[in-house]
Amino acid sequence: MNAEAEAILAGKPRSVGDLLNWRTEKTPQAEAFRYPDGDDNWQSWTWTETRDRVHEVAAGLLTIGVGREERVAIAAQTRIEWVLMDLAIMAIGAATTTIYPNTAAQDFQYIVEHSASKVLVAETAEQAAKLDPGSDGVRAVVLIDGEGDGERTLSWQQLIERGRQRLSEEPGCVDAARDGVGLDHLATLIYTSGTTGRPKGVELTQRNWIYEGFAVDELKIIDFEDLQYLWLPLSHVFGKCLIAIQLAIGFTTAVDGRVDRIVHNLGVTKPTFMCGAPRIFEKVRATVLSSGLTGLRGTISRWAFTVGKQCREYRLAGRPLPALLGVQYKVADRLVYSKLRERLGGRMRFMVSGSAKLNEKVQGWFYSAGLIIIEGYGLTETTAVSFVNVPARPRFGTVGEVAPGTEVRIADDGEVLLRGPGVMRGYHQAPDLTAEAIVDGWFHTGDLGELDAEGNLTLTDRKKDLMKTSGGKYVAPQKVEGALVAAIPIVSQAVAVGDGRNYISALLTLDADNAMRWAAVNGLADASYEEIVTSDKTREAVQHFVDRANASLERWETVKKFTILPHEFSVDKGEVTPSMKIRRSAIGKSFADEIDAMYDREDDEE
Repeated sequence: MNAEAEAILAGKPRSVGDLLNWRTEKTPQAEAFRYPDGDDNWQSWTWTETRDRVHEVAAGLLTIGVGREERVAIAAQTRIEWVLMDLAIMAIGAATTTIYPNTAAQDFQYIVEHSASKVLVAETAEQAAKLDPGSDGVRAVVLIDGEGDGERTLSWQQLIERGRQRLSEEPGCVDAARDGVGLDHLATLIYTSGTTGRPKGVELTQRNWIYEGFAVDELKIIDFEDLQYLWLPLSHVFGKCLIAIQLAIGFTTAVDGRVDRIVHNLGVTKPTFMCGAPRIFEKVRATVLSSGLTGLRGTISRWAFTVGKQCREYRLAGRPLPALLGVQYKVADRLVYSKLRERLGGRMRFMVSGSAKLNEKVQGWFYSAGLIIIEGYGLTETTAVSFVNVPARPRFGTVGEVAPGTEVRIADDGEVLLRGPGVMRGYHQAPDLTAEAIVDGWFHTGDLGELDAEGNLTLTDRKKDLMKTSGGKYVAPQKVEGALVAAIPIVSQAVAVGDGRNYISALLTLDADNAMRWAAVNGLADASYEEIVTSDKTREAVQHFVDRANASLERWETVKKFTILPHEFSVDKGEVTPSMKIRRSAIGKSFADEIDAMYDREDDEE
């Protein structure tokens, strides 16, 4: 471990359970969490109240016999109970196994069994039903929503009541169970929803999370006074790392994983920052663009964002705007930008995009309106945050500089290599895979990238995903797909195809809400979604936007043909992972006929 990493960890708590106690002692009466109750009224807890509730849940787990480093699996959407359970697991030195709620039954069963989880915490009975009742090793099932029998199946309240009873008999049982837990002990098993093969269990230790929290604190991006809106899946490493970061810094978090409530809740909670995947930011922008504002309102909106684009280079460089442009920007802000910021709560200092590459056009669009989206980069295997931009000096198109305490190197073939306390312990029960991924302490990310003179990383593509045309040119599919999604407001997903062919084509899916909104102002108000997808007018509109996307691509990257599919790619059919990553081989098989139709014999013989 390098000197910078050692300095970050020096004198810090040695486990997440200790970190919770440390935070509570530091700011006992500060607000820790807000969450909506059953009537959608927001409740609030201090750090003292949070710790007390965590210890009740933790003591309940002790009554089930959960021991050190033993796994407890959580399958639920992001909600306050997820946070409590995760902290409770680590409060007794056990380890959390995370499972996406939309995980198919076969993978669900595999993850529980492969992780040797002793307890399953499920949001509903339907989630719990994915587990074979005869599964060996699972001692108990806890239902967050639902009734239990008080024996093998416990309701959330039954677990808490058992915990309270245990605490009344042994007040110090939780801390005693954690006594001796250190940085090298297992804290979390996160199964990567790989694009090929079975999910791989990534072993993250107490050190990984402690480092993550205090490394982000070193960046001084987030303040104690900040309010975060947390909706990201806590089953994903990006969402999960935000718990450790909050414990280290002490800010308040409003928790609600219901995606359809995000915009409403932003207006209610008025957060100062939010993290998200690119698709959320793309969807907000696409919703505005596809609303098809007509007449004077539409003209003003388009003018405002044209002004914003003209101002961007001055603002990014910290240079004053020319007089006329400055006046125009102020007018645009009053008429358009301020209303967009108000929809997001009116206090948003910045937003963070991660888990996939954010299109620079989307980033610039928000920046025009005074909303900064900084991009970061990391993997499950590196505990999420390995690179991040700083809001005060964002570098669009990059994922920023490497996090304090982490080392980066670009291999001869362009692969990004990382070393530091954020790197995983290894893949669970897979020593050969671990040895292949971590060589001499350097984790091989599988991503290709370049470092500029200031140390900012630009990602170019996944190493294994590069496509080669018949003309010998290599094409990065993510670059093409990002350009398409950014350019076409009504498109939700894009997959570039054509490996070995003489041109690039694309499979496109439409966002139902935005497609219906677009149709309402483009002469298709009475059309069904199926009619919109197959409409000549829709295809003409999409072709117009494809041409616009092509203008930002190299000649050999441009999309010559496209097919609009009747539905989005499916997790159940294996076309995307639970975290919505594209499974290219599965899509290639599912839509082989559609792909072949875009490459007839005459085209291939050109």
